[in-house]
Amino acid sequence: MLSVLLFILGVLFVAVGIAVSIALHEVGHLLPAKAFKVRVTQYMIGFGPTVFSRRRGETEYGVKALPLGGYVSMVGMFPPNKETQDGDVRRSSTGMFQQLAVDARQAETDRLEPGDENRVFYKLPVWKRIIIMLGGPFMNLLIGVVLFAVLLMGFGTSQATTTLASVNECVISGSQAAAGQTECTDADPAAPAHEAGLLPGDKITGFDGKQVSDWTELSELIREAAGRSVTVTYERDGVEAEATITPLLTERPVTAEDGTPQLDADGNAVTQEVGFIGVGSQTALVRQPATEVLPMVGENLQGIAGVVINLPQRIADVAQAAFSSEERDPNGPMSVVGVGRIAGEISSMEQAPVQNRVATLIGLVGSVNLALFVFNLIPLLPLDGGHVAGALWESLRRGVAKLFRRPDPGPFDMAKLLPVTYAVAVLLMGMGALLIYADIVKPVSLF
Repeated sequence: MLSVLLFILGVLFVAVGIAVSIALHEVGHLLPAKAFKVRVTQYMIGFGPTVFSRRRGETEYGVKALPLGGYVSMVGMFPPNKETQDGDVRRSSTGMFQQLAVDARQAETDRLEPGDENRVFYKLPVWKRIIIMLGGPFMNLLIGVVLFAVLLMGFGTSQATTTLASVNECVISGSQAAAGQTECTDADPAAPAHEAGLLPGDKITGFDGKQVSDWTELSELIREAAGRSVTVTYERDGVEAEATITPLLTERPVTAEDGTPQLDADGNAVTQEVGFIGVGSQTALVRQPATEVLPMVGENLQGIAGVVINLPQRIADVAQAAFSSEERDPNGPMSVVGVGRIAGEISSMEQAPVQNRVATLIGLVGSVNLALFVFNLIPLLPLDGGHVAGALWESLRRGVAKLFRRPDPGPFDMAKLLPVTYAVAVLLMGMGALLIYADIVKPVSLF
């Protein structure tokens, strides 16, 4: 019962975190729009029927029934239709797509009120429009940086310490481990740490006459001391002691920085002969300085950008896994359902300290915000990056016209791109539906 309650709390933590992130994303659009005197008619969280709303000044603030995002409605997103001398709308074509643009422009015109002539979005200088459209994504970036700062500086990152978590009884070589051996046999040599009398819980403070404070430093000293008898100093129950130990030269797998084994071209584990005493370390949260925050954010952004750049292939892989026996890629895209499921699993891990679980959930919400930042920069409508691309194209057109002393082409009519907008929206909804289905029938497994 407790694990179920913890699972629900984890899901609610991330759900509220994502909802607040979406609300603040829209605030990132709202504030610069009001600062630049654009009339904002609505600030809404969600889509569909309105559940609750309240008008403050000229803006209606509210919550919609479907929690699938949010929006800020500004007047004059599209320029008005061009008129004939008789005052009728001039039509360049009677095609369906052209009619969509005409209707959209007319709908924007119908929303205008007296005094809106200089408060419409499309009349703003390009740089102001770009600031408004980038305000949302950069709000997500700011949230992500703040959450990672809380994670790294307030909680810390999980790091190996010099306190022993395990002491092996024997030494099993890398080739034996690759062959599946997990138990000691009479033919296996005794582990040096076991022979020296070290026990789980001992904190190693010195090795070979040198003080050690972190696991990486201790590991290097052990590797270099193969075949030599050295002194190891440790604390047990608050009492300092020392013993003599002789690291054994043995074949061990080579690991990458993230701890995963390195593989050769044939997929076999790469090994090397180094000193080995047969111990494992305990992990603990170690607080990091402020200088580590931005590098960590950068690493996450780089990984997310790699997923977005290869999004078509990643979505194809998800579809293949969802409708076959293949496993999901844990580094691939997932829906809010998958994120919520992972949050619930993390929260219900009763064997993990509460501090570790809360830190992981904070990191999860931070990663979601960084993903929203990157995804919204894709230069396709209806995403924010699409509006930025349109503003930049307008600036380029006007710059070229000015350079060659041609007439000003005027604002770029984004209404002409409505067919593309609808097509992208349909693709995004289809992608979302696929990810939700995959997260239900073939969820990502991280543990």
